[in-house]
Amino acid sequence: MPQAGRPVIDGYEFARGGGEISGSLSLADLPRLAELGVADAPEIAFAVRGGINERGKPALHVHAAGSVAMTCQRCLGRVAVPLAADAELELAASEEEVAAAEDDVDRVAASPAMDVVTLVEDELILALPMVARHEDCGPREAGEDGRSGSPFAALADLKARH
Repeated sequence: MPQAGRPVIDGYEFARGGGEISGSLSLADLPRLAELGVADAPEIAFAVRGGINERGKPALHVHAAGSVAMTCQRCLGRVAVPLAADAELELAASEEEVAAAEDDVDRVAASPAMDVVTLVEDELILALPMVARHEDCGPREAGEDGRSGSPFAALADLKARH
């Protein structure tokens, strides 16, 4: 069920009428991204456009782009991660139809009250990298306690002593 104040569309009507909606979202609008380790998202621009796809079926074209901050899995510092999602979602009559499809067409179950932010957030989640990291950084430096940031460095120290 859509949340109050969020844009909602009638999927089939929006697609057949060639509707278009656009705007921007912050991390507060995208709680599932925050749950997946996104620390900050200054602004994500989005656009959803309805139409008929090349198969002659009603579809939604979802585009979103921006940058988010995540934790680098090498140095554990913050890293800016560019995000871009661009998907065409063919509308299906039900979740069962989506699940039963045996092709590579991306589908979503249409309804008269489709939450646009949820559609956009779904595509952004799919666009997240499997591992966020800087292009060129090493493991964490030794902390105040003198320990190396890498457990493998500690093993190497032990091996060198014996």
